[in-house]
Amino acid sequence: MRFAFTEEQEELRAMARAFLVDHSGPEQVRTAMGSELGHDAEVWKRIGTELGWPAVIIPEAYGGLGLTWVEVVALLEICGESLLCSPFFSSVALGANVLQLAGTETQLAALLPGIAEGQTRATLAHAEAAGRWDAAGIDTTCRRDGTDWILSGAKRHVLDGHCADLLVVSAREPGSDGTDGISLFAISADTPGLERRQLSTMDRTRRLAAVDLDDVRVPADALLGEPGSAWPALEKALDRAAIALAAEQVGGAQRCLDAAVAYAKERVQFGRPIGSFQGIKHQCADMMVRVETARSAVYYAACLAADQSPDLSRAASMAKAWCSDAFFACASDSLQIHGGVGFTWEYDVHLYFKRAKSTEAFLGDPAYHRERVAQRIGL
Repeated sequence: MRFAFTEEQEELRAMARAFLVDHSGPEQVRTAMGSELGHDAEVWKRIGTELGWPAVIIPEAYGGLGLTWVEVVALLEICGESLLCSPFFSSVALGANVLQLAGTETQLAALLPGIAEGQTRATLAHAEAAGRWDAAGIDTTCRRDGTDWILSGAKRHVLDGHCADLLVVSAREPGSDGTDGISLFAISADTPGLERRQLSTMDRTRRLAAVDLDDVRVPADALLGEPGSAWPALEKALDRAAIALAAEQVGGAQRCLDAAVAYAKERVQFGRPIGSFQGIKHQCADMMVRVETARSAVYYAACLAADQSPDLSRAASMAKAWCSDAFFACASDSLQIHGGVGFTWEYDVHLYFKRAKSTEAFLGDPAYHRERVAQRIGL
């Protein structure tokens, strides 16, 4: 089987790369990461209205393009190359993703068109203080009060939670454990009792927030699907999101390799470019192998996601574990090749190094995903 993008998908990638060269270059990234919002609102508006990226996986019936996770991966790999600062990942790979898997037809018709148009920024509030991404990590509770639901708890590591308009919150019924009793709720960010604040993070190109729910009352129609039965949909959404994040990591790893090779050609030591030294050649060759194997893992997982394969969980965890390790190793090696200047503001390598470390833990670190793979193959 040959995993390669179609002509249309390659054109999509070329258009994305051309747009991001102009709107997510080093200067624009530094400006966005230094702002209060964490992204350029005008660029995000153009992404939604002109490029239509937020609509990529949303069905045409709800104002979307009706494409697959292959196209999502194709776009996010390019976004990872340029460290795009925007709510694209949170709105598409998290918000719209979980809504489609858990919501009813009525809920999808009400919520998805706004995301497709780029007017509604959505995200998933799932992880908590323990930093776990499995069902056992959910301590936030939900209980009925008449026809309403009352949510209490604290969510952490909420991507773009400080600026999202819509949050999908995971919670469990009191007394339940494991995968039982878990429900999902679509909540407007201005709901009384819901408080959020930005967290201080190492990677300023990607903002995380804390979301506190102090007896938040939501109507019955905020519940996505049937009460207490949301874990299968949430787990599948997290698997898809892991593939999307792995695609970003591949793009970042590729850019680290490109930067290292370019610097090795121009940096002269002992009268010759350092790229001519055997040790540097070996490092660059190892980086290339990591990038290409990571890319293969992501493309394979994206095909399974597009085909609704039952092997999705295993492939998603394989891709996330491998790509996390590959991105961090490539960022570290690129930093070493650059030497001391690699961590100066004038160079971009340190930004990729920080992104590599932050994405390594987000949605589960490599150890967590390797354990998932082992469980699914019966070890």
